Amino acid sequence: MAAFFGKDKDYYAKLVTYVKDRPGHDRRYAINCDKIKKELEWRQSLDFDEGLNITIGWYLENAPWVERVRSGEYRKWISKNYEQRR
Repeated sequence: MAAFFGKDKDYYAKLVTYVKDRPGHDRRYAINCDKIKKELEWRQSLDFDEGLNITIGWYLENAPWVERVRSGEYRKWISKNYEQRR
């Protein structure tokens, strides 16, 4: 993401603070795609870093949408458009 903003590649690394954690704690969040690859012959089209960069880029390029979601404005739209469907 540093390159996206024209910053040195190590710019954000200095902002990270590592904390002591339980050993192996992060392993429970790991994703193993072996089963879906084997049974459905699925293959990811992007590697993790590329997908993450695309996702973050989308949010940065769509800041007005993000702000409307964060503000709760979307709830008004849902009420207006779906209230009659109950």
